[in-house]
Amino acid sequence: MRVCGWVRYNGRTMGFINWIAEHWFDGIQTVGIVGGLLLAGYTSWKDEQARKISNSIAINEQHHRTWSELNERPKLKRIHARQVDLENEPISAEEELFVTQLILNLSIAFRAMKHGELARFEGLQWDVKSFFSLPIPKAVWMSVKAFQDRDFVSFVETAMR
Repeated sequence: MRVCGWVRYNGRTMGFINWIAEHWFDGIQTVGIVGGLLLAGYTSWKDEQARKISNSIAINEQHHRTWSELNERPKLKRIHARQVDLENEPISAEEELFVTQLILNLSIAFRAMKHGELARFEGLQWDVKSFFSLPIPKAVWMSVKAFQDRDFVSFVETAMR
């Protein structure tokens, strides 16, 4: 057996070197394929993160636009009132439409979170409980919840407790 540097020239070592010489292209192809798959997985993960951020921004913009209406439309101020006499002053069509719009926005956000398309909002249940504890939102919820998704109704009802 002859030794030259770190390579031993015997039957096994020479067989390995011959195998590498014959199959180097297959090895490069395999490395390329595995590298491509890893890169595709990483790109997909980054796209998912970007989509979640984009969805969060869109939900936030819609939330801001909707709540800005309270400042622009004084007739909606009563929605935030804790003491409302619904017997003598029933819910107006404007108030009902506004609260229904908020419920639909919340439903969309809930479904997006449920399907992993939106990051979970910390304190969302507390916000839901606070909002639906008010007389007008609670009354509107009672009239529209029959038309909502069962999981969403369960979420809101649990948050309200």
